[in-house]
Amino acid sequence: MKTRCPWSGEDPQYKGYHDKEWGVPLYDDKKLFEMLILEGAQAGLSWITILKRREGYRQAYEDFHPEKMAAWSDEKLEELMLDSRIIRNKL
Repeated sequence: MKTRCPWSGEDPQYKGYHDKEWGVPLYDDKKLFEMLILEGAQAGLSWITILKRREGYRQAYEDFHPEKMAAWSDEKLEELMLDSRIIRNKL
């Protein structure tokens, strides 16, 4: 039987994160950028809340391609404020 930290609970997504990602060194710049964005979105929320929306973030944030994101227009940013796949906050 696999030993897990108590915080991973019973949610399959959280268990998968615990088993395959948590504590595993990352060297891929794109993946690191994704985690930076997700960590920022997590501020004040539980990590499972973000994990459950991660696929929505990938879609909304153009698979976390910094060059594409840097070219976003004000209109695109306004669209994101209406996108229920992600956590939104005008701040």
